[in-house]
Amino acid sequence: MRRIPLSRRSHVTGFQVLPAGITEHESALERDFVTLATFTDSGAKITSQPVTIAFLDAGMARRYTPDFLVHWSSGHSELVEIKYRSDLKEHWKHLRPAFMAARDWCQEHERRFRIATERSIRCPRLANAKRLLPLRTAYLDPAAAWEVSRTVASLSEPTLARLAAAVPVERAVALGAIWRMIARGALRMDLTLPIAMDAPVALP
Repeated sequence: MRRIPLSRRSHVTGFQVLPAGITEHESALERDFVTLATFTDSGAKITSQPVTIAFLDAGMARRYTPDFLVHWSSGHSELVEIKYRSDLKEHWKHLRPAFMAARDWCQEHERRFRIATERSIRCPRLANAKRLLPLRTAYLDPAAAWEVSRTVASLSEPTLARLAAAVPVERAVALGAIWRMIARGALRMDLTLPIAMDAPVALP
């Protein structure tokens, strides 16, 4: 079980069931990181508090446990520390030696060390992930999906609104199929931006 440290911040403890297993989190920011990583790469394997690194700091023995080890489906792996920017600024002098030790450990094990903050996690892509992830496993009507694919291929400059209006099925059915196809990657949009009805959409 993960150790839940005392902090001036309130903790949001729990776990997420992912395709590659169960991952625990102990803060809202960690939870959001796991959601974003899973949305970005559904095949990623995310391990909570995977290793404890022993190191010396000014002659004193210390230990540091990063938040996550992520094995991406591309084959590369990284240790990830999740921190609010204000905490980094306030505690940097104490945190820096631990981060340097993690970097050295990663170099020895052919991995990468990264610090992720709310700036990179809480972005429009996270909002899209929260909206679309549940739709990846939702039922997709194959006939409606075929009509959506056929229609988007026939439009010269398809947008989400134009596609929804042009699919020759009931609008609610068309929108349901479109959202599920976007969630599954069967339709392509720029998900680094907020989803809007005038956003371009295309086949992968």
